[in-house]
Amino acid sequence: MNPLDWSFPLAVTWLIMFGIILVRAGGTYLLGRLARRGIRRVDRIDAIMSGPKYRKAEAMIDRYGAPVIAVSFLMIGVQTVLNLAAGTSAMSYRRYVPALVVGGSVWALIYSTVGFIGFKTLAMAYASAPGLTIGVSVCFLLAVGGLIIGLKKSPEQEETGSESAPSKRAGSESA
Repeated sequence: MNPLDWSFPLAVTWLIMFGIILVRAGGTYLLGRLARRGIRRVDRIDAIMSGPKYRKAEAMIDRYGAPVIAVSFLMIGVQTVLNLAAGTSAMSYRRYVPALVVGGSVWALIYSTVGFIGFKTLAMAYASAPGLTIGVSVCFLLAVGGLIIGLKKSPEQEETGSESAPSKRAGSESA
């Protein structure tokens, strides 16, 4: 079922894929919330889940889990587990839903435009030249990482960084 074989316009294909991911990931999250309710009925488990360490872990997941959920849509194999974990750890709807929308939008865009062809192409390249494929992939990832790091540093930070270095040297020369 390759979306590229569908005869729909791109926007319709994206909407279908987005609907699929909302139902699938959102449903997994809701299953986790339901499982949490059921498992809390067991006294020993409820005692553990009421403890301070567990509460602290849940608070961290609730606070920092949204970016993890959004990125999980780009990772094959962990998406369902992370959405289930968000549900079982009672991640708030207020944080989960925006992460689901952002991650699901990107997922739908990737699968409605590139579909599975990108994965097949990468597998064919690896089969014919594994070393070259890994090398090009590593270079690509390093370039993207460098770009992200470079974009995070604003021109103001560069100016303050360059001003602080001469002032340190000037102070060491006079001493």
